[in-house]
Amino acid sequence: MNATQATRTATVEGVQLHYEVHGQGAPLVLLHGFTGAGADWRHVFDFDALAQRYQLIVPDLRGHGRSDNPSGAFTVRQCATDVLALLDQLGIPRFRAIGLSLGGNTLLHIATREPARVERMVIVSSPPYYPTQARRIMATLTEETRTPAEWAEMRARHSLGDEQIRALWRYGRGFADSHDDMSFTPPLLATITAPTLIVYGDSDPLYPVELGVELYRSIPQSRLWVVPGGGHGPIFQEHRDAFARTALAFL
Repeated sequence: MNATQATRTATVEGVQLHYEVHGQGAPLVLLHGFTGAGADWRHVFDFDALAQRYQLIVPDLRGHGRSDNPSGAFTVRQCATDVLALLDQLGIPRFRAIGLSLGGNTLLHIATREPARVERMVIVSSPPYYPTQARRIMATLTEETRTPAEWAEMRARHSLGDEQIRALWRYGRGFADSHDDMSFTPPLLATITAPTLIVYGDSDPLYPVELGVELYRSIPQSRLWVVPGGGHGPIFQEHRDAFARTALAFL
């Protein structure tokens, strides 16, 4: 592992936050989705190639992957505070970013709290608020309803044991009754100064494409890409190449 590629852990906001750094150049932060991990981005981008253009900062958000969460509390707002604290430690005042679902929600908090810090961003399947259909699904996130295959997938992503996984599903159930953590109004979204690419699948079972249109109408300098037939997070598998080309061109 050379000086431009490192796996590290930082103490921020009371958690041990795991992150990877690859390459040199303009900072590009990649934020994964809920119950995901930073390594998920390897299914979207060739890190070696991308690290020739950017300094990649790829964290596991609190409670995910190899990052702990001793408090047992979880909000998207706190994830934004964690990421800003990490970037402060790294001496990065301004950055570009791509966020998937939870990661994009985190970017909405960052870009409305400290607009000058975000140079450009891409947010994928990230709503301004949780609609009723998503809340119904969130309420079902119990370990009793998870299949052996889902347990195996979670254990492959999250290395701190089954209690970490149970906690993640507990956080997800909490979203169903949360109304102040994700509540971005058009006037608040209008304070975002970063050019923003909004990516939505038109068959997303959680967040209908109309929410993407709301973001597009509210965020200045925004662009909207609706992926035909795309579900939640249409950036993997058959959508990977198109997303990578489009996102990187926008950045």
